[in-house]
Order: sequence, then structure tokens, then C-alpha cells
Amino acid sequence: MLVVGRRPNQYIVIGDEIIVKVIKSDEGDLRLAINAPKDVKIVRGEIYESERLKKI
Repeated sequence: MLVVGRRPNQYIVIGDEIIVKVIKSDEGDLRLAINAPKDVKIVRGEIYESERLKKI
């Protein structure tokens, strides 16, 4: 796992097509903007975990 610190308006690039940008950071609150191709599935962690548990 890669752990990086970013400030608002800074971003990381995954591969050549996915950009994850910090757009807001308040006390304990973080907002991310994700730019990815439409065929890339993006799911919040809690949804991913609940779907994963349903398959077990």
C-alpha cells in the first residue's frame, strides 16, 4: 500500500488514466475528486466491504 500526504489541489496519477485530487480538507474531513475512464468501477469502501461479505 502506498501512503502519501496531499494538500488541497494536489493530486496523484494512477497509470495513465486515473487522477485522484484532493479538493477539500477540513478538520478530519477530506474530499477527493476522481477522474477515471467510464469503464473503471469506483466504489466506496463500505459498499465494497458489504458486497464482499454478501458473496461469502
